[in-house]
Amino acid sequence: MSRIGKKPIVLPDKTQIKAESGKIFAEGPKGKLEWVLPEGVEMKVDGPQVVIKRLREDKIAYSMHGLARAHISNMIKGVSEGYMKELELHGVGYRAQAQPKNLNLQLGFSHPVTYPIPEGISVKTPKPNRIIIEGIDKAKVGEVAAEIRDFLKPEPYKGKGIRYKDEYVRKKAGKAVA
Repeated sequence: MSRIGKKPIVLPDKTQIKAESGKIFAEGPKGKLEWVLPEGVEMKVDGPQVVIKRLREDKIAYSMHGLARAHISNMIKGVSEGYMKELELHGVGYRAQAQPKNLNLQLGFSHPVTYPIPEGISVKTPKPNRIIIEGIDKAKVGEVAAEIRDFLKPEPYKGKGIRYKDEYVRKKAGKAVA
């Protein structure tokens, strides 16, 4: 049984959700999102609550039940509050600069790295060594953060690289000098 799928989702104020022909539409103060509901699951709105129900009792319907509930919950939170990820640059001379459509990174390579910012995502650099990624789609925000981090993952000897805020990088001992 899906424990997550059974929980009702509470709709915050100024947020609306509706289902039409297998698609879910969520609208709130931050924007609009849509998603195709998987087969074997249906959504019902009961006043300020959203309830997800299975149409069949098989293994795939069980897994889709939890998935649909989690995704719809993320959509509702996204259109009402939004999502944010923070990245930090650790290293001498490493810096980032956000422009309207691109993020320029200087990471110690012979050339600057330019990352095109996808639509629906905003990137800010309040400090040269801090990057803030915001958006209403949780998956897209996480994907953009992971792609930026992949340019230079933190290395275990000095800890230099791009890491998530509050990420702990376990450092290894260097070569022992005899």
